[in-house]
Parts: sequence; structure tokens; C-alpha cells
Amino acid sequence: MTTPATDPHAARAKYDADGYVVFRDVLDADLMAEAADHVAWLQERHPGLRGEDLGHTLLAKDAFWVRLVSDGRLLDIAQTFIGTDIALFASHYISKPPFSGRPVLWHQDGAFWPLEPMEVVTLWLAVDESTPENGCLRVVPGSHRQALHEIREVTDVDSVLGSESAVKVDESQAVDLVLRPGDVEVHHPNILHGSNANLSPRRRCGLTIRYIPTSTRILTDEPPFASALHLRGDAGVSAYQPRPVYVEGESFPFSGQQDWA
Repeated sequence: MTTPATDPHAARAKYDADGYVVFRDVLDADLMAEAADHVAWLQERHPGLRGEDLGHTLLAKDAFWVRLVSDGRLLDIAQTFIGTDIALFASHYISKPPFSGRPVLWHQDGAFWPLEPMEVVTLWLAVDESTPENGCLRVVPGSHRQALHEIREVTDVDSVLGSESAVKVDESQAVDLVLRPGDVEVHHPNILHGSNANLSPRRRCGLTIRYIPTSTRILTDEPPFASALHLRGDAGVSAYQPRPVYVEGESFPFSGQQDWA
């Protein structure tokens, strides 16, 4: 039986209908083990940051991070949705620690982003097993057909974003996305999504990867959106960071690091 993971047309059809699609076993176990070690390395180097806050500003000079987001298997998935000319707009680990991982309140990614046009796709790469118990990603299928909503600040809940979409969400329509390390969920910039707090004894870590076609303009050069990288095809219209190099003793060690020296 053909699945979205092996049939780009089926994947695109589900994405267009529901606003999201899941690809199973995209990246191998050895690379995912390196990604998990990378998260631990980042947290050791940046003790002032919570695991949910390992974001874009750390990316541009991190050779392993760029190696990971430029993996051809991920770019092949992105190409299904945005075409052959691909840049990285931003990337962010959200690593929810056991018992105290913060929720991500309901939101649409596109409401936060300075892009014109809003042609962008998010790949959510599971670093850990992700389940309802440890705060997995949740989506509202079909909500990508809504316009982008206003954002309101939320101060009475300690959450990752500190804000939410200013619209009532029918959570009975939400789908919990149970993922294994190496699985990838793809979602539309307008889909309503979020995740609950992690009150379980198991960490829940995922890497968000935001790819744009190189015809999309990034309308700011201010952090945290100044870490764009050209990854495939024509360079297009935006300015990009140079590819980082691996520096012995300073960079995270990984398989293939010699190709980044």
C-alpha cells in the first residue's frame, strides 16, 4: 500500500486537505542519537537557557545543526511542498524537560513571521519519542484554511511562546501526533497547533525546521531571523549566512565533521 512517505503526490494531497502530514523513519538512529547528544551539548554550553529555548540565534555558527537541517532526506520532503529552490528560514529545538516542560499554546506559525509571500513549510523532527503523556505536538486538521489570527499575550500561564492565537480553539477536534525519533511531521504556516506541558518522567524534544522557497523574501535582518541559509537550487532574493565550519574543541563533534572543516 502506498503511503505519503513514499508517494509525494499522496503526501501533498493530505497536506492540502488537512494542513499536515507525517513521514515515518526519515532519519536513521545514529543521526538521531547525535541530535540528542547535540541538545545535551547545547544545554551544557548555554546553562542560562531552558531546553525549550535553544533557538535560531545559536544556529548560524553551529556546523552540526546546519548539517542536520541540510540533510538531503529532509530537503527532499521540503521540496514536495515548496519546490526545488530551498533556504532555511529558522530552526529551533523545543526540549521539554521531565515533570516541568512548558506548554506551547495554540498558535499559527505564520502570524509571527516576517515573510513575503507567506510561502514556508515547517518540518517537525522528533528527537525523542513524542506522546500525549510527555507533551506531543497537537494540530487541528483543516484549520490551515483559516486566515492568520491576531496574537495575544498570555501572562497567567508559563508557556514557551508567552502568547497564543486570539481565537477560541475547539480542542475536541485536535489530533495528538505520536512520533518516534527520526519521524517528521510537516505542517502549514496557518494551521492551529500547540502542545501540552510535559509532566511525565520522560523528556520530549523536537526540532522545528522552517524552510522557504528562495523566492520568499525575509523582511528583516534582525535576530532571531538573521540565520537564513541557502540549501538547495537557486539562491533567489534573500541574503544568507555562510555555511559554518567545524572547529575542533569548539564545535559539537559528529560523524562527517571533516567535511565541514
